[in-house]
Amino acid sequence: MNALALPPATPWRDLQVDAGLAAPLAVRLHEAAAGARRRPLVLHLPGGAFIGGDLDSGLPAAQLLAASGCVVASLDYPKAPVQPFPAALQAAAALLRWLRRARLRLAGLGSTLWVAGEEAGANLAAGLALWARDQGLPLAGQVLLAPLLDPRMATASLRAAGQGCADCSIARGWHAYLAGRADHPYAAPLYAARLARVAPAFVATADDCPLRDEGRAYAGALRSAGVTVHEKRLAAPTGWPQALTRLASLQTPWAAELVAALRAFRDETRAACCPIVRRSTKRAGPAEPEPGARSA
Repeated sequence: MNALALPPATPWRDLQVDAGLAAPLAVRLHEAAAGARRRPLVLHLPGGAFIGGDLDSGLPAAQLLAASGCVVASLDYPKAPVQPFPAALQAAAALLRWLRRARLRLAGLGSTLWVAGEEAGANLAAGLALWARDQGLPLAGQVLLAPLLDPRMATASLRAAGQGCADCSIARGWHAYLAGRADHPYAAPLYAARLARVAPAFVATADDCPLRDEGRAYAGALRSAGVTVHEKRLAAPTGWPQALTRLASLQTPWAAELVAALRAFRDETRAACCPIVRRSTKRAGPAEPEPGARSA
């Protein structure tokens, strides 16, 4: 199969966003592909097993989202073990609130708000979607690419890949990130007791990905809870999840296939478009609990 032509790489700019935290957030804003209308504004969280990854390693996934017609705000979130759960989610929640206020300016009239991520970033996106539901913050979609969701590391696909060992990077990442909070639904969404009413989900997995089974299990759990799920299963070979950090992957057949599926998800979720939220005159207060507080 030949790779389909993707739109040219979209421009980006790096920002320091004051989202009300102790320090500004490092954000990379990617423009949507030319011609996109009613563009979703996407908070993107790069992968890295909770202990690595940055805006550069997240560039390929961000560009795939931009190619599908999204304005993408990638966040360089706090990493474990220096800042374990819930530090990354708290930073993401702060940026999500900021993006909600800036949506009209950044993405235009009629834009929707999504969260997205790959690998550990998809875990954060799933946890953030649960938190947003609990706070009544409307999301039109969550995009989970090769999501890292099972802290028990008990899936057949992970064992078959030889990555179930106690000293592998995934195990180290889980241990550093959870810091004894493995039972928290925002940290381990696969085991959340309540998944109903969360944002529609796009879940992409690959046949040759070690994280395949946990992603497909989460898609099934969401579907059983009544959540709209758009599932994309890519045939091998893909090299996921590592390939999601390589710019050369943008020229592969699976990249074009993924972008086409994301465009379909974008079009199908327009019916759930959230109205543009104007700046409120209500005095800001501590109405939204931080993501470390148990709700789900």
